[in-house]
Amino acid sequence: MIKYLYHQDGSPAGFLQNRFIYDMQGSPIGQLNGTHVHRLSGGYVGELDDDMVFDKRVGNFGNIGHCGNPGNAGAPGHPGNRGNRGYTGFEEVFNHLFE
Repeated sequence: MIKYLYHQDGSPAGFLQNRFIYDMQGSPIGQLNGTHVHRLSGGYVGELDDDMVFDKRVGNFGNIGHCGNPGNAGAPGHPGNRGNRGYTGFEEVFNHLFE
């Protein structure tokens, strides 16, 4: 099952399938370990909250190691804009998955 991830302004950022995070074109860019979001290479990025990725300043959960490449999942289609969620007080860090 696909779960869409969003930017704080409500626009779609990517999607989650199993424990892997993909961009909107279906390329793998990250992995999920509980609520901890890591790059595909294993480096910690932030926390998943309300289908968005934030730096919640809970610490650095280190590098969990490269998980391998799950392959391209294909473009899932555009879910539309879900609307602005307002300022949470935390920095949105979804784009750090591309670093």
